[in-house]
Amino acid sequence: MKNSAMTVVFFDAAGTLFNVKGSVGDIYLRYAKPYGVPTTPEKVQAVNQAFAEAFQKAPPPIFSVTSPEKLKQCERLWWFDLVHAVFYRVGMFEGFDDFFEEVYQAFSQKESWVLYPDTIPALQQLKEAGYELGIISNFDTRLFSILRELGLQTLFDSITISSLAGVAKPGPGIFSYALAQHAVNPEEAIHVGDSVRDDVQGALNARLQGVLLDRQGEQRNALYSTIQTLDDLTRVLECDGFSAGTNR
Repeated sequence: MKNSAMTVVFFDAAGTLFNVKGSVGDIYLRYAKPYGVPTTPEKVQAVNQAFAEAFQKAPPPIFSVTSPEKLKQCERLWWFDLVHAVFYRVGMFEGFDDFFEEVYQAFSQKESWVLYPDTIPALQQLKEAGYELGIISNFDTRLFSILRELGLQTLFDSITISSLAGVAKPGPGIFSYALAQHAVNPEEAIHVGDSVRDDVQGALNARLQGVLLDRQGEQRNALYSTIQTLDDLTRVLECDGFSAGTNR
């Protein structure tokens, strides 16, 4: 049973519960190969770097539409612009529109993603201990099919994504939106993710506890808690005096 004042544990999605299988560059170039784009280690590295730069510069994925059809159209256009920016940097090719449709669909399927081995056991342990679980992600509506195909959807009591909430991490609004799904105060929830800015600082600014999942063990900071695997989360929650300012 849980031994904590916390009621809800929120998680980031991609990079926290699961990750791209290989790299974005690997998948982009696999689908671009039939269009004459070579796949070399140098090209993969260039695509990954261009993607990181384009993603960082892109506006947040939030849209002022309400109908599901228009929302999906906006999400698709957002990603079209981003992927176009990637190949504008590394080399555009004929047939890009057809390529984009194929690769956009590919990222909604489990074949493009891999679960971290600690994800399902940790989530099941938290559920059995009595915690409510939620996701707070800047993903789009494809996340629902990904979670379903990876066997994760039934483990969560709420799923909050930026395109539906109308606000993105690290903005406090998306955390407030998620908290409302559970009818709890910020002090009763924590958020776990792999980004200091979006997940930890965003949570802290919204008055939730913030926990950094640093799988490589490279980051330590006295301002927030850090874990290296999701297996450590139950221990952290049950520790007396758990706070956002304590490293464990």
